[in-house]
Amino acid sequence: MATKKADGKLLAQNKKASHDYFIEETYECGLVLTGTEIKSLRLGKANIGDSFSTIRNGEAFVHNMHISPFDQGNRSNPDDPTRTRKLLLKKAQIAKMLGQAKQEGYTLVPLKVYIRNGYAKLLVGIGKGKKQFDKRESAAKKDAQRDIQRALREKQKIAR
Repeated sequence: MATKKADGKLLAQNKKASHDYFIEETYECGLVLTGTEIKSLRLGKANIGDSFSTIRNGEAFVHNMHISPFDQGNRSNPDDPTRTRKLLLKKAQIAKMLGQAKQEGYTLVPLKVYIRNGYAKLLVGIGKGKKQFDKRESAAKKDAQRDIQRALREKQKIAR
């Protein structure tokens, strides 16, 4: 029996999420895909920049996740590339996410799409929205950290 390898290839990432939200907890979800979507996803033709997640009737969904139609596809290509897709989670995880997301200011934010053990996975984070001054503060911290690293590299070059 053949074993599947754990490749963990990153296919799409929401870089704006860490800028706009404080990510407090993350969940790994499976994705329900139809037809040739997985082939297109493996080619890296996905975008989760504008996507968001919701929980309705005890089920989790991701909205506005764009997966381009597969070029060599057939009639099983979905009509709408931004259709709503179901997320695969256990009931306890959904209940925990729902409880956290119902708090004031919290939301479910898709962070990454990747392949693990041959299956498409979506990393969803519980995020609290940042205010404008929080965004400036984190940018200043990032700049300061970059300057420190640059100074350390320069010092190591001189020491050699």
